[in-house]
Amino acid sequence: MRKTWTTVLAAAVASVTSLAQAQAVSGDAKAGQGKIAMCIGCHGIPGYQASFPEVYKVPMIGGQNAAYIVSALQAYKKGERKHPTMRGIADSLSDQDMADVAALYASHGKTKDAKPREASAAVAPLLQKGACFSCHGEAFSKPIDPSYPKVAGQYSDYVFRALQSYKTEGNPHIGRSNGVMAGIAKQFNNNELQLLAKYIGSLDSEMQVVAQPHFKLGQK
Repeated sequence: MRKTWTTVLAAAVASVTSLAQAQAVSGDAKAGQGKIAMCIGCHGIPGYQASFPEVYKVPMIGGQNAAYIVSALQAYKKGERKHPTMRGIADSLSDQDMADVAALYASHGKTKDAKPREASAAVAPLLQKGACFSCHGEAFSKPIDPSYPKVAGQYSDYVFRALQSYKTEGNPHIGRSNGVMAGIAKQFNNNELQLLAKYIGSLDSEMQVVAQPHFKLGQK
């Protein structure tokens, strides 16, 4: 199974890479600063928790790959990712807006590289089964394609819900359309997805939340 998925993933990367190169829009981080008013209310608060359609911490996107952020926003706009709030936000953004916002958040990364960490005896075979490093790379922070996400150190409850969403079908508010990730996620039961999510969340991260001054909780 591992060899099968590695082959499939390699083909998917080649396809996505050529498409991304053909459609790339150059982002301007400075311009992005003026376009994040709808983002900072959730992504500008450390540990902020969403309540609809599911309860989980809003993902860290500071330091995330710019190409992945654009890809995710485009997927929300097309309905390939289902989330009412994110769909509404993505609908309001042009391709240039997405590129500028992505460039800004990509610039917020930590300066130290994430380091690998040995998985437990329970988690190691799950990583091998899913061939996770084939896409997300060393320490889950060096994706083999820039349109794939860094996931090391991401909030584990968010990672779990994201993995679950690839298995979800027929729900108007929850779900993600991605043939590769759906095939991988469906190999695991929810307990196994929880183990994977906790391991990924425990890793050193190159991502962070850059708190906005007027959104710092407990301060005046």
